[in-house]
Amino acid sequence: MSASAPTADGHERPSRSRGVLAWALWDWGSAAFNAVVTTFVFSTFLASELFVDPEIVAAAAGDAKDPALVAALAGNASLVGWALAIAGVLIAVLAPVLGQRSDGTGRRKLWLGINTGLVVLAMAAMVFVVGAPEYLILGATLLAVGNVFFEFAGVNYNAMLVQVSTKENMGRVSGFGWGMGYVGGIVLLVILLVGFIGLVSSPGPLGITTDGGLHIRLAVLASAIWFGVFAIPVLLRVPEIPARESQNRVGFFRSYVVLAGTISKLWHGNRQVLMFLVASAVFRDGLAGVFTFGAIIAAQVFGFSSSQVLYFAVAANVVAGISTILAGRLDDAFGPKRVIMTSLVGLVVAGTAVLFIGDAQMGFWIAGLILCMFVGPVQSASRSMLARITPEGREGEIFGLYATTGRAVSFLAPTLFALFVGLSGDTRLGILGIVLVLLVGLVLMIPVKAKQAVIE
Repeated sequence: MSASAPTADGHERPSRSRGVLAWALWDWGSAAFNAVVTTFVFSTFLASELFVDPEIVAAAAGDAKDPALVAALAGNASLVGWALAIAGVLIAVLAPVLGQRSDGTGRRKLWLGINTGLVVLAMAAMVFVVGAPEYLILGATLLAVGNVFFEFAGVNYNAMLVQVSTKENMGRVSGFGWGMGYVGGIVLLVILLVGFIGLVSSPGPLGITTDGGLHIRLAVLASAIWFGVFAIPVLLRVPEIPARESQNRVGFFRSYVVLAGTISKLWHGNRQVLMFLVASAVFRDGLAGVFTFGAIIAAQVFGFSSSQVLYFAVAANVVAGISTILAGRLDDAFGPKRVIMTSLVGLVVAGTAVLFIGDAQMGFWIAGLILCMFVGPVQSASRSMLARITPEGREGEIFGLYATTGRAVSFLAPTLFALFVGLSGDTRLGILGIVLVLLVGLVLMIPVKAKQAVIE
């Protein structure tokens, strides 16, 4: 990963020592949004009883199954879900066009910086979301806004993979970046849990009060600073793509015509690419289901306490980070498709095993960590597979399309999970819905060629 290579226009592509570490630190910092805001801390905060009418909470008298309390919590979850659904629609509609418009202008880093800055601002504003019912809409709105701009930033960030790697080391670079994200999540979660949230005792060592969720709000504020700091190196160290005359320089609405033309060209000339985009959209939704519903299964089926869930989260990130970095080397040696296929098989087997391991927590630890071992390699190899076949100067457009296809089927895993749980009355069987989505993604990947032609 240390050798430099010239780009098509003669500009030198930076080596790992000059560019990769700086690029990967954005992934490291982005754990502040992925792990803290969307998965373990802020989203859980919004789902708490703090945002339920105090009279309903008092009437429940600590009974978590009180009908009125359950209904209120479900209503709050529905509101948050609708906010995220609206965000998903905006991402699906806008991502490919905004990515396209950053191509050929010499402003890819500029848009990465702008979108990252907006995510950081949204996170920082979450400090004003007091744990009270009247602040729920503000919290849900900021969560949705953060998701929109995080996805937009991710389009430009993923497109920059080709600026810090060569065809020979793209898998290792992609795996290194994704692995850094997992490791960054571990470090940040430990800092927040010990210092702010109080994993060992409450309040934590900093003595922050829990009134109105202040400890959570300050933890998210600290995470915003974390993301902002670690986003700086990529903006300073990785050279910008050169500006060039391009047909992509058209008006905003005209950009959709260009996008339609791209899809048409893919259908007629690179149908394999469309097959990969569809397959990856399906199995990426299955991966999202693993993260979204894994904690629910651990708590409701295996009796994990909230602290045990967090211990598992840290262990899961360790396993995922190490496996993803190692899988990057296999990506370069054997190709991304083999990494994707092997990992999907592993995910299906480990997910199915959850159905047959009884109620022992150790069984979930083993099956769950095996699942996590394969999640990162699939994501990293998918990124490198698409980057390898994207022509220089169109990375933003294609990765924007990649984001759109993923959002187009993002209802699959949640719907099937809810369906299996509703029909059986057993939360454990929800894993069948997730496994089914992963299996369909695996089947759709079978006809996709391991070596594809460059997109025209």
